[in-house]
Formats: sequence, structure tokens, C-alpha cells
Amino acid sequence: MNVVDAMGLQIADALPDWLRPLARAAATGEGLGPRFRRPEGLVGEPRRSAVLILFGEDPVAGPDLLFVERAKTLRNHPGQPAFPGGKVDPGEGPVATALREANEETDLDPAGVEVFGVLPDQYVFPSDFLVTPVLGWWRAPTPVRVRDTREVASVVRIAVSDLVDPANRLCVGHPSGRSGPAFEAGSLLIWGFTAALLDGVLKAGGWERPWDTGRVEPLPREVLALAVRNLAAPGGEDS
Repeated sequence: MNVVDAMGLQIADALPDWLRPLARAAATGEGLGPRFRRPEGLVGEPRRSAVLILFGEDPVAGPDLLFVERAKTLRNHPGQPAFPGGKVDPGEGPVATALREANEETDLDPAGVEVFGVLPDQYVFPSDFLVTPVLGWWRAPTPVRVRDTREVASVVRIAVSDLVDPANRLCVGHPSGRSGPAFEAGSLLIWGFTAALLDGVLKAGGWERPWDTGRVEPLPREVLALAVRNLAAPGGEDS
């Protein structure tokens, strides 16, 4: 069931108040347009995939987000923290893909998720995926775990308050020579595509706090080694 807010937008009435600004931004597209576009001239069609940006709420830590740490043995983006997700199967839409992949990776029960937005497609290089981000509210949380160690090294819930803490924010140098936003979350470094997507979502939701955008650090040696291996690897079918 939906309700109409002051802007005339339909917002699911199951959403908590703190999620409604993001739901409005998703409905209008404000600040959540594609940050990554596929370069013109590439041959063939990109592979389609979807990710689930799932918000929950811990009784103590407050609003949080669900992440997976990808296995270091994967061909695409090995070892990187990411939102649950993967490639779209034939005849499947992005919402169904995001929920199915989240279940396969974390044992998430899709019945407890309220999907409240679908963001514009984002292009990911070098895996040549066109990714559809799906926004979800975890209205009925269930335990999550690693279901397949060949794909996922760990499953974590990270508090939004930790992600927006200025002490945990920085920019990192990418193998391409560019730099982009990053987040320190315990032993995890969220960077690359996931960090850029997260950065936009936190801004659109009104959670971002001022931070030192001039803090630019190199990727840790192990992370850089995996990233360079990813760049050198041929395209594959892992999610």
C-alpha cells in the first residue's frame, strides 16, 4: 500500500520516516542519475545485472546497509565489498534478479524486503556489466550468512552512521589513474563502483556529513594487486 506525500509522490507506507527522503529522490531522479555510462563505439551489448541496496535498522546502531565481500578467487572485482547482486537471467527483471541474487549470496528472505525504488542503469568497467541498482527496505529482517564461499567471503551489515562518519571517508587512487570516493568500514575498504554508488545514495538520502575530500590515499597493496588482476583477466560469467 502506498501513501501520497506532500510532493504528490507515492511512497510505500511501510517505509520509516528516515528513508522517505531517499524514496522521494528515487521517484524524482534528483541526484541519482547515471554516474557511469558505457563508452560509445564498444562492440556488442553489455551484460545486464542488478544489485540490491538494502536498508535495515539495528535497535542499537540504527539504519544500516547490507554488503557482501566478494571472494578473492572471482574473475570480476575479486575481494571487493559490494552490494548483493549479479547477472540477470533470461526472462528476469532487475528487481527479481536483485532479490534472487541476494538470497543466493546471503540467505536473505526476499519476503521480508519492501522494494521502494529502482535507480538508473550504471555501467561497470572492465566487466562490461550494465547494472540496475534496486532500493529495498528490510522490514522483516532474518539472519544472513555466506551461502557459497566460492562467491562470497563475508556478509556484513554496516551502520549508516559509520559510513557517513568523516573519519571513515576518503578518496583512493584507482588503477586507471583517477581517484574516487571510498569508505573505511572496520577491516573493509569500500571503493570503486560500489563506493561511487553509495556516495550518491547517502547524499540523496540526506545523510552525508562534511568530510575531507582532499584526503586521497593509494589503494592498499593487496587491493591493488587484485584490481590489476581483474583488469588483466578476460571477461567471464561470474556475477
